[in-house]
Amino acid sequence: MANSGLQLLGFTMAALGWVGLIAATALPQWQISSYAGDNIITSQALYKGLWMDCVSQSTGLISCKSYDSFLALSGFIQATRALMVISLVLSFLAMMVAAMGMKCTRCGGDDKVKKARIAMTGGIIFIVAGTNLALPFSSAGLALPW
Repeated sequence: MANSGLQLLGFTMAALGWVGLIAATALPQWQISSYAGDNIITSQALYKGLWMDCVSQSTGLISCKSYDSFLALSGFIQATRALMVISLVLSFLAMMVAAMGMKCTRCGGDDKVKKARIAMTGGIIFIVAGTNLALPFSSAGLALPW
C-alpha cells in the first residue's frame, strides 16, 4: 500500500479533477463558432453547451438561453449530459470511498488489508467514472451533430 503522502497527492489530484469535471459539464463552450459579417464591429461568437446556448457580441454583451425541452435535444447531447452527470456522481462516490481507505483516516478500522481493499475499490470506481467521462469527449471530436 502506498505511503500517506502519495495517497494525499492522489486524493488532491482527484478532487481537482472533480472540480474540473464540474466546470466542463456546466460551461457552454462545447462548440464555438463566430460570425464577423461585413465589418469586425458586428462580430458575434456563438457558444453551444450541454445546458444552454450563448451569444457574445463584440460590444461585450453576452446573452444565454437555456434549452427549452430536454426531449427536443439530439440523442448525442442527451447521452453526453447523462454520461457527464453519471461521471460526476461516481467521482464523488469514489472520493468518499477512497477517503475511507486512506491511511490518514480512521474509517474502516485499523486493519491494513481492509483499508487497502477499500482504497482499491475507490480507485476502481474512479476508473469507471473516467471511462464514462471519456466517451462523450472522444465521440465529440468525431462529429458534432448540432
